[in-house]
Amino acid sequence: MNNHDASADLSADVIVIGGGPAGSAASTMLARKGWQVTVLERERFPRDHVGESLLPASIPVLEELGALPAVESAGFLPKYGATMVWGSGDSPWSWYFKETSQRYPHSYQVWRPQFDQILLDNAKAQGVTVLEGHQVTGVIFDDGEAVGVEFTNGEGVSGEAQCRFVVDASGQSTLLARRLKLKQWDPFFQNLAVYAYFTGAQPLPEPDQNNIFIVSYQHGWLWSIPLHTGRTSVGAVVDAKTGQEGIQRNGAKAFLEAQLAQSGHLQVMLENAKMDSEPTVVRDWSYTAEKMFGPGYILAGDAACFVDPLFSSGVHLALMSGVLAAAYVTTALNDPSMAGEAGQVYQELYLQEYNQFREMARLFYSSNLSAESYFWEARRITNSGEYSPRHSFIQAVAGQPPRGYERVVLDRGQAPEEFIESVRTVESERRSRTQWLAALAADPQRNQVLNAVPRLAEGVQVQRKPVLAEGEFVQGHVLNTVSQPEGTPCSPLVAAVIGAVDGQKSVADIVDGLGQHLDQAGHAQLEEAVSRTIEILYVDGTVAGLVTE
Repeated sequence: MNNHDASADLSADVIVIGGGPAGSAASTMLARKGWQVTVLERERFPRDHVGESLLPASIPVLEELGALPAVESAGFLPKYGATMVWGSGDSPWSWYFKETSQRYPHSYQVWRPQFDQILLDNAKAQGVTVLEGHQVTGVIFDDGEAVGVEFTNGEGVSGEAQCRFVVDASGQSTLLARRLKLKQWDPFFQNLAVYAYFTGAQPLPEPDQNNIFIVSYQHGWLWSIPLHTGRTSVGAVVDAKTGQEGIQRNGAKAFLEAQLAQSGHLQVMLENAKMDSEPTVVRDWSYTAEKMFGPGYILAGDAACFVDPLFSSGVHLALMSGVLAAAYVTTALNDPSMAGEAGQVYQELYLQEYNQFREMARLFYSSNLSAESYFWEARRITNSGEYSPRHSFIQAVAGQPPRGYERVVLDRGQAPEEFIESVRTVESERRSRTQWLAALAADPQRNQVLNAVPRLAEGVQVQRKPVLAEGEFVQGHVLNTVSQPEGTPCSPLVAAVIGAVDGQKSVADIVDGLGQHLDQAGHAQLEEAVSRTIEILYVDGTVAGLVTE
């Protein structure tokens, strides 16, 4: 399959540009929906790639793709958390995934050539046609709609392939974003990374021997990731301008060695280690595409956006966006009238996840006290910046599943005072709401809750818009709040309850209105369901008040 004649008919329903995690995920899910899918990948796998440290959030996605058994049996080291020298001291400290996720207490430190091969092989097993050594050089448009791609095969022969839809998973080459001038650079993260692989590195002490190790220092931060191959991925993230100047003067190897020498911890770990690869330099400026979809195309993975690698989020964002992109393509092909609305939801969902990692990285940078330098001063969060610390907190934490990052920002660093106050206020409000509700709900008949008059918080509304369901987008209900302005899918019951809350009707009145055609048993079940719904909405702040007699 990898030696296709460039003149052969490569037409397909969907052409995916790139066979990395985003492309593999998208093509796998599309093939399952019955679409004819062709992946054009410029490299020949296995190929080198950085980004070895996975997050537990990727585990259920790998399970959905059907690739988890192969990942589990590959011998990758289980990753239980992270160890850092970051914040107000110079001693290493650790946090663990089990603190916030009992279901997924670990992820993996993966050797990317092997891991990406597993994902691509999994796509082939689902019926995807994979053509390696085929570099896409352009996307063909007809009256503004993507209808195919231009490519060059491994022999240098050019060709074209027609399709009904193009998924751009071209990685940081951002093929479509560059052509359509959609790329927006993030002024906060303007960094450069230089990395290499070492053999013979000393691991962290147990039980942290498989953790990623992140060390902040004067000019940025360093990483060390142990791999099951016996090698260790080691790199430095520095200011882009500073890094470029240093590398031009001394070369990448000498520059990397000079950065690593500034950490006593890494010096000890690498004392008997040998660098067994030439250092690689990558510019890891963060960016987003202004628009991630259009007629006949969609952007996924790094082709759509890239965020600072502090939290090892790259593979997770790629896998997640690949799955979402496949759902969007299926929706657009089956029901073109939904394409615009579903595409907007795709972009909102992707940016929602992206922005959480971005804001938490900003808070970590701003909270580091281990060094005073241009690098750190340029990355402080101030009230005059793009977002206030409180907005950063809401974006990073409120309404999101806990990841453990938010707590260590407070425990180990010196976060902006407004951020700390925001955390205290939100946590205090949730605590008091939970305690008050527990006392209120102690009545087995729930009469106090039923007699209470709920009032919605400011900005709360329910919209009808596409939601993800069974590999495609369908019309559903979305709950919009201050902390989740993009919206969170909600059940018809939640939508109906919120729609009935007007600050005047009691919970019992709402039950009567919704259940006027139910028999006695059905009415009792609805009463229980509505009461529970109001309680949950009150604890999370969607219901701002419950007025009781």
